[in-house]
Amino acid sequence: MKVYHGSYAKIEEIDLTLCRPHTDFGQGFYVTKFKHHAQDKAAREGAFHDTEGVVTEFDFNESDFTKWICNIKRFEGYTEEWLDFVAMNRDDSTNGKQHPYDIVEGPVADDKIQHRIKKYLRGQISKEDFLRQVSHSEKTHQICFCTINALQTIKPIVDNPDIIYLIEEIGESILAALVLDFQKSDAEASDCFYLSDTFAQLSNASTGFYLKSWQEIYEMLKKELAI
Repeated sequence: MKVYHGSYAKIEEIDLTLCRPHTDFGQGFYVTKFKHHAQDKAAREGAFHDTEGVVTEFDFNESDFTKWICNIKRFEGYTEEWLDFVAMNRDDSTNGKQHPYDIVEGPVADDKIQHRIKKYLRGQISKEDFLRQVSHSEKTHQICFCTINALQTIKPIVDNPDIIYLIEEIGESILAALVLDFQKSDAEASDCFYLSDTFAQLSNASTGFYLKSWQEIYEMLKKELAI
C-alpha cells in the first residue's frame, strides 16, 4: 500500500540515526496511510524551516514481513496497552531503544493527546479518564520503521526517470553477465536477479545503490547467491 511522510524536504535517503528519539513508538522513520495527515505535517515542517514542505510517497509491502523476518507490533486503537507503550517511549529520562520491535503500527498521539498524556504522567488524570477522553478522537494512523531490517519493506515511489534508467541499465548488464559467466538462460538469469535481495535494495532509491557500478552490484548478487 502507499504510505506518506511529510517533511520540510524530500526524503532521498533514510538515516535512522537522524530520527528524533522519545516519540510515540520510539526512534524511527514514521509514515502514515493518510495523505492529508502527511500534507499537514509537511506544511508545519515547511513553515518552520522556511520551505514549502514536501510529501514523499513510499510503497509499503507487507508481504515482505516474512521475507525480512520483521518483529511487528500493532495497536488497533487508543487502548491501555497503547498508552503504556507510548508513555514508555516518550520518557526522556531513558536512553536507547525501549522495545524489541522492527515495525510498530497504530494511532498517533497528536498535540491534544500529547497534552493529555503529560497530564496522565503527572498524575493529574487517571488512565481511565485518559482513555475515555480520547475515545472519540479523529482516526489517525502511523507506522514506525525502527530498524534497518524494517526499512527493507518500504521503497520510495521513484518519479525520477534518471534513477529508473540507471537501475534498468545496471540490471541489463547483470543479466548479460549471468548468461555469459554461468551459462544461464535468459529466464534463469531474470529469476536469479529480480527475485534477489540485491535487486530489492537496488530498486529502493533510498539506498543509493543505483549510483554504484553494475560490477559492484554484480559482486553483491554473486555473494548473496553464493555463485
